[in-house]
Amino acid sequence: MRKLLQYLFNYRLRALIKKEFNQIRHDRRLAFSLIVPPILQLTLFGFALSAAVSNVRLGVVDDNRSPESRELIATFTESKSFRLAGYYSSVDQLGDAISQGNVDAGMVVPYDYARDLVRERQTTVQFLLNATNANTATISRAYAESMIQNYDNGLRSQGVSARIQRVTGSQLGLRGQVQLQPAFLYNPGLVDSWFIVTGVLGLLLILNSSLVASAAMVREREAGTIEQLLMSPASTSEIIIAKIAPLFLLLFLMMLVAFGVVKFAFGVPFQGSVLVLLCGGALCILSGISIGTVIATFSKSAGQAQLTSFFINPPLSALSGALNPIEAMPRWLQPLTVLNPIHHFATIVRGSTLKGSGFMNLAPNFLGLLIFTLVFVSLSIWRFRKQLS
Repeated sequence: MRKLLQYLFNYRLRALIKKEFNQIRHDRRLAFSLIVPPILQLTLFGFALSAAVSNVRLGVVDDNRSPESRELIATFTESKSFRLAGYYSSVDQLGDAISQGNVDAGMVVPYDYARDLVRERQTTVQFLLNATNANTATISRAYAESMIQNYDNGLRSQGVSARIQRVTGSQLGLRGQVQLQPAFLYNPGLVDSWFIVTGVLGLLLILNSSLVASAAMVREREAGTIEQLLMSPASTSEIIIAKIAPLFLLLFLMMLVAFGVVKFAFGVPFQGSVLVLLCGGALCILSGISIGTVIATFSKSAGQAQLTSFFINPPLSALSGALNPIEAMPRWLQPLTVLNPIHHFATIVRGSTLKGSGFMNLAPNFLGLLIFTLVFVSLSIWRFRKQLS
């Protein structure tokens, strides 16, 4: 251990790190780009990338035109989920409006709606949805079912025993009924931004770390100063460590500011240990820097490095489970998330902040980040040595 510390903090490495800090100090745009844009992106994505659906344009065909039908329509239009876009005289006109994009959803109230309620018969209200955007259609249907359920409870409180419910073919003829009572753990208020920002944080750390690290390494080569470093007594490993250390410190500072944004701007509770978060974030940054250094060893110019990053970073984002559940992916793609550092860091952040998980519970994710970092750092050192020889 003592020999390792002496190697890490020898005079050659200290001199190289000092040189890198002096370069960053003269390049203030680099420090600015490492801290300010990621924080702005985290804030914007946290508010913009929301699974909530509101103000869905609702078209109505009211064939009943009774106080009961108007009360049902008001139940929908008085909420923030739906907005009344207009009345239509027939189902065909409503269908044309949905196909033309004038409305997003439609509701058809039958002419015998009020009579069936009074006679305690089951009545059917047709609800049409534009499923071009499947996610919006699914969420809108859930909103509609919830409002129908609340309306049905209101009828029973008034002494009307009729039930209004969504009926499928498999439910016809069934007399029994099972009621589901959900309990929402770790996020009782169902705040969707908590899931979004904890995933976006990992995305930003990996993407910014890889882009900045690859650009710094390629710029050193294009400037011709890499040959000067080769004439120094420093080894290849020391040169790469000296390149990584200043970037790591700046990105770690950005991560601390991002944690503050996550806590105070979005109200994400920090149930677990802050030390677990910091260790996970440090490994995540090192993983991103290692990706960038490997890209730099395969690139001959800054443009080529950016193009290579374009083919690597989007798959990492899409297969991370940071913005969408892993269960929503095809089954054959789900095992690939084990090789994704963004997935491991998102799991660490969500487990620590929302669940209060400790290090032992998140040990597989820490191990995945550590292995990923060691493999890519070793690969970059090997590639760098091969190029210099």
